[in-house]
Amino acid sequence: MSAPARLSALAPFHVRSFRFQWPADMATSWAFEMETIILGWYVLVESGSVLLLTFFASLQYTGTLIAPMLGVMGDRLGQRNMLCAMRAVYLTLATTLMILAYTGILTPAYAMVIAGIMGMVRPSDIGMRTALIGDTMPGTQLMGAMSIQRTTQDTAKIMGALSGAGLVAMLGMAPAYTVVASLYTISVLLTLQTGRARPERHPAEDTAGVSERSQVRSSPWRDLKEGLAYVWNTPLLRAVMYLAFLLNLTAFPLMMSLMPYVAKEIYHADQTTLGYLVASGAFGALLGSIAASRYGGAFPPARMMLVFATGWYVMLTIFAHTQHPGTGIPILMLTGFSFSLCQIPMSATLLRNSEERFRGRIMGVRMLAIYGNLPALWIAGPLIAGYGYPFLATLYCAVGIVFIGFITVRWRAQLWRLDAPANRR
Repeated sequence: MSAPARLSALAPFHVRSFRFQWPADMATSWAFEMETIILGWYVLVESGSVLLLTFFASLQYTGTLIAPMLGVMGDRLGQRNMLCAMRAVYLTLATTLMILAYTGILTPAYAMVIAGIMGMVRPSDIGMRTALIGDTMPGTQLMGAMSIQRTTQDTAKIMGALSGAGLVAMLGMAPAYTVVASLYTISVLLTLQTGRARPERHPAEDTAGVSERSQVRSSPWRDLKEGLAYVWNTPLLRAVMYLAFLLNLTAFPLMMSLMPYVAKEIYHADQTTLGYLVASGAFGALLGSIAASRYGGAFPPARMMLVFATGWYVMLTIFAHTQHPGTGIPILMLTGFSFSLCQIPMSATLLRNSEERFRGRIMGVRMLAIYGNLPALWIAGPLIAGYGYPFLATLYCAVGIVFIGFITVRWRAQLWRLDAPANRR
């Protein structure tokens, strides 16, 4: 590859905001993954119930219903300001749980309550950080920026999962949560340095000023309604939102929330093996992110999204029928690779094909799709108990592949045609 192509892979770091946002997102993602592993294993071991595990996992997504409104507030107050406020909430909750662990009064009930509060805010973090990139990054660099930003989540699933499981095994819950709280502190401090200053208008600048001030005075509910209408009346955005909901309904629970069950009940292993499983999927996703940052611009984004979404389901089906971590780990790597090459073009497609003033709301609606995790997890518990994990995973993946075919055919002009705006390279 030529020198200019190599330089372009790191071009987003030429933007000052991105140089601070990337490590801030990294710290936040590491803390998220550590918490998911630590608390998921804690609840499963203390309760011994897969139903309680799925309920705990579903609590992390309760805030998806208010994600569009948080997107509205991001458009009104600034994406950076909202990210700082949200990450301050994470820090407060992690510190509270750390204190409960140190004092010895932590119980699954307390963990559930804290997870529920965290779940009101946490689902919007990825959407808000994506909108911030859209605000600060030139359009020609969005695919590269999203690929690099994706590595914050991929490395978090590798190191956060391994360190979360390892710290609890070696030191216990309280010291592990001390690390989590420290990571949130770092993320808040770095996020304060991101974003771009919003220019203040002189009162004499009437034409644009009046329009902007009237927008500020408008009702948040009106802003939300406008954002939802914009997504609904834009076929490309609506199709991508349907796909995002489908993936959260049928794929994400298998790869994320139910992994503790696979480690404990299918592989009969401990939290260390759980860390390896999560990390292997994340390592594959990291390879996918690196590949997308270097070569993603050579492929039509929307087609790439659909092809690798289908590949993701295929690999999840194969993984569901493995009986040993030695087989499951390499399959999870390929699963993560497909996952990453589906998610990166999805985010880039949303940002590149939407108006700037709607970006916060659009990413809020995108996060609303995460709500698909809740019914999927509620259904998963009884199905696993009655028919087993392989049956559940095969059913979910089959449904997903069928509906990807439907979305591709229904919105072929927007998603599959090479001359469609969504496939612009």
